[in-house]
Amino acid sequence: MLDASQGNQGRNQPENLPEFPTERCNRHKGKCIDMFCEEHNEVGCYICISAHYKSCPEKSIYSVPDMIDTLFKLGDCEQIQSRLTAMMASLTELGKSKEDKLQALTDVKNEEIEKVLNFQKALESIIRKAAEVSRHEIENNFSELENEILEEKQNVQVNGNSLKETEDKLKKAEGNRAQRFVCCKIADKTMKEADSQISKQKDRTNDGKRLVFTPNQSLMKYVDGLHGIGMVGVNTRMKTDIYQMKGSQNINIKVNGDSKTCSSAGCCLTFDNQLLVTDYTNHKLKLINTDTMTVEDDCQLDSAPYGVCCINDSEAAIACSDNKIQLVSFGTKMTLTRQIKTSHVCYGITTRNDKIYVTDNGSSLYIYDMSGNLLQTISQDNAGNKLISHSRHVTFSESGEKMYICNWNKGIVCLDDKGNYQSTFSDIVLKIADGVCLDGRGNIYVVDYNSHNVVQFNEEGKMIGVIIKQQDGLQQNPHSACFYQELNRLFVTMNNSDVLKMFELY
Repeated sequence: MLDASQGNQGRNQPENLPEFPTERCNRHKGKCIDMFCEEHNEVGCYICISAHYKSCPEKSIYSVPDMIDTLFKLGDCEQIQSRLTAMMASLTELGKSKEDKLQALTDVKNEEIEKVLNFQKALESIIRKAAEVSRHEIENNFSELENEILEEKQNVQVNGNSLKETEDKLKKAEGNRAQRFVCCKIADKTMKEADSQISKQKDRTNDGKRLVFTPNQSLMKYVDGLHGIGMVGVNTRMKTDIYQMKGSQNINIKVNGDSKTCSSAGCCLTFDNQLLVTDYTNHKLKLINTDTMTVEDDCQLDSAPYGVCCINDSEAAIACSDNKIQLVSFGTKMTLTRQIKTSHVCYGITTRNDKIYVTDNGSSLYIYDMSGNLLQTISQDNAGNKLISHSRHVTFSESGEKMYICNWNKGIVCLDDKGNYQSTFSDIVLKIADGVCLDGRGNIYVVDYNSHNVVQFNEEGKMIGVIIKQQDGLQQNPHSACFYQELNRLFVTMNNSDVLKMFELY
């Protein structure tokens, strides 16, 4: 505080007036932020400094008004001001980009809603056409029944006219016994014919024919059970740069009762992201908890299992060495259910749209329905050329439009969803293609049995790079892999090893 006499204005104002900060503390209302801790490079009110920085050396605690000449440097302030300006510009630009993204998102939303409306119109058109077919069928059946009734009505009229004519002739023959006799006999015959027609038509009238429309209750039940008229989701942006390994972990898959060293030829993730692993030397299927990284359950099989895939959220299909597909239910306890007998070796296996796709470790791919009926065998292209020489694991692209088959030392054979040949891709770093999986972001991972590595390709078959090498822990020959998308984890199984590898990627 200054005396009024000292409060000179303008140039006569004292130059040594003390400077006090006016910023108030958010935690301790009314307190000025007038203290500085050099140790933490933080300012605060004296209560904040006393409470939170009491362990700091006393010489690092300053009163801002007392030490402002030492603490304040104009250059620092100008630098902070410059950084603030740049940061505000960056935030403004970022805000603008978010506005642009929001607008783009709104545009995409409107486009997708338009697709829904167009699909709705298409469905309504299909239903209208189907309803029109039913209406035409009713009209056709009506015409047939109508014609029958009109024909019968005409017969009634003809018989009625005959009887009337006979009656008239009989009346006119009054007094002529010979004529009356003849007319009586003709009348008797006419009445018999009419009686026969009446009996027949009575039977037809009571034959129970009627028009009936029976709604398709299966269709009604299906439509009533629809959550929507299509799948709605958020597509993950495609990732085309190579993954890097952040860390790895060994998962012990040996369990009580295993008499031999484990060898796992196949693996897959369940719908709740638990891991199913085959062990062909011990004839077992094993369920691994991906939270604890331990074997949670195992199931003894009749023969050696190779590939495995999930059919639904509680059932898996296993390609077995004794020419069969073994189905297993899993939940509280894994249990063998039914079998699908085949006439060929079963190695790689996957499912799509209620169909099972199985490789034979040879030159063919077999397609079965869920009842075990063989639908198609694929071994040649349209020109009769051999497609596959040594088929191993198989999987589908995210869209389901492409199928990828490991062809051992020939790389990856790509087919469309009908089994038509698309392309073959490989690279000099890929020696023996055994396992294949996708990450949901447009990348394919191929397990190299011979080079002990995992090679990353894009969906068009371009090699991006080697993401896992032998020195990263694949000392034994790797067989198969699956990708845990939410956590960026790649699981790789190996031959003649009691462990499988989990690699964390970024």
